[in-house]
Amino acid sequence: MTHKTKRIKEIEKLVNTEKVYKIEEAVDVLMQCPAPKFDESVEIALKTGVDPKKSDQQVRGTVSLPHGTGRVIKLLVFAKGEKLQEALDAGADFIGDDETIERIKNGWFDFNAILATPDMMRIVGTLGKILGPRNLMPSPKAGTVTNNVAQAVKEIKGGKVEFKVDKNACFNNIVAKRSFTKDQIVENIKTLINAISRAKPASAKGQFLQSLYVSSTMGPGLKIDIQSVL
Repeated sequence: MTHKTKRIKEIEKLVNTEKVYKIEEAVDVLMQCPAPKFDESVEIALKTGVDPKKSDQQVRGTVSLPHGTGRVIKLLVFAKGEKLQEALDAGADFIGDDETIERIKNGWFDFNAILATPDMMRIVGTLGKILGPRNLMPSPKAGTVTNNVAQAVKEIKGGKVEFKVDKNACFNNIVAKRSFTKDQIVENIKTLINAISRAKPASAKGQFLQSLYVSSTMGPGLKIDIQSVL
């Protein structure tokens, strides 16, 4: 028989696994659950009705969360000339060049986002097999391949996130930290879900947003009434 910790027992008392929560109720419950010894991330898992095997039903985009995600973003920018200085002035953490490419090939990953100007994609593209599986490859659709370097750096550092449907037609995104206020968490979640809703492909049939769960890193997953976030 599996031993349940005191923390798990307390969580079970707070959570009704049969209930579909309004988003405000769910966040209240998450914030009442006993916390571990670190600032948990708050995440959403959204199931949609698209068929990701079809090229015209690939759902992808970006949105700036009003309160950021709480994550520290270490941004690597591939640019040259004036664009390089723009990136540094806007807050880029690292500037990429040929030497950086080799460092990444040898296992350096002291960053969690990459931005590139179009003229630098020739060298960044050589890292496709390395960056792709880590969801780090710059893309025009995600706004991470651009000549508007200063604005892009500020947006990424300020809380701009990418959403992309996976092979199971789901979205899984970090939206906040548990240390945020309830209103901040709710507003971030509503902003993301509404952005995904607006990105519905014209070819998608039937119900687009099918089920939504909100959870914290080591907390329960709570089923949400989708209408309460729209």
